[in-house]
Amino acid sequence: MQNESVANAFLGLVKIMDELREKCPWDKKQTIQTLRPLTIEETYELADSITEKDWKGIKEEAGDILLHILFYAKIGSEQNQFTLEDIIKGVSEKLIARHPHIYGDVTVKDEEEVKQNWEKLKLKEGKRSVLGGVPKSLPSVVKATRLQEKAKQVGFEWDTREKVWDKVTEEIAELREAEATGDIEKIEDEFGDLLFSMVNYARFLQVDAENALERTNKKFISRFTSMEQKALQEGKALTDMTLEEMDAIWDSIKKQNAAIEGPEKKPV
Repeated sequence: MQNESVANAFLGLVKIMDELREKCPWDKKQTIQTLRPLTIEETYELADSITEKDWKGIKEEAGDILLHILFYAKIGSEQNQFTLEDIIKGVSEKLIARHPHIYGDVTVKDEEEVKQNWEKLKLKEGKRSVLGGVPKSLPSVVKATRLQEKAKQVGFEWDTREKVWDKVTEEIAELREAEATGDIEKIEDEFGDLLFSMVNYARFLQVDAENALERTNKKFISRFTSMEQKALQEGKALTDMTLEEMDAIWDSIKKQNAAIEGPEKKPV
């Protein structure tokens, strides 16, 4: 009965999409090009909700993304490119083909072996490179993580966390050497190498580097705006304050937050 309820709800949403495309002036004008930035925005809103562990937000944003998928399916059908049925059948066939340990006679011992088989199957399907499935437009930290995860599936991976950290310290030294030369391009190259190695270290710590940085961004925004408000309460503007005065307010805010957030190993 639950599957029937889900199916009815899904078909109801498809019907709403059809009606909006036919009757709503805004929906009628949309194209894949005009939807693209909106889809990206919705994806980031979902990511924000996930970072905040906001389940209500996750539900809402997932619904918005589902609506966008139906929108693309509707436009694809109008352009005689593909239908919603084609999308569903396509992903279903791909999932079955790439899970021979479920739908075939292949045996796997753990999730890592599943990932390795996945990449091998993609190459058999015609992918020219293991890295080929990583979108060019991904944010750089996410892209670095995905590139490293892809490379890992063919064995291109450090053996231990310690070796990864050794690489991080090596990149720090190379950055300092580049800094001494004053060559901006070389400095940028070495800084990029350091960031890439830090993303790799995050993976070995089982930390999502993108999410970790976003949490720090949010924490900085919260503390900085609190500092601005506290300064205004004292009748001051940050532009008229010394760094020492701002730092004193910053430290007081950190102490206040510590009681709520819990003790930090190393405050930002």
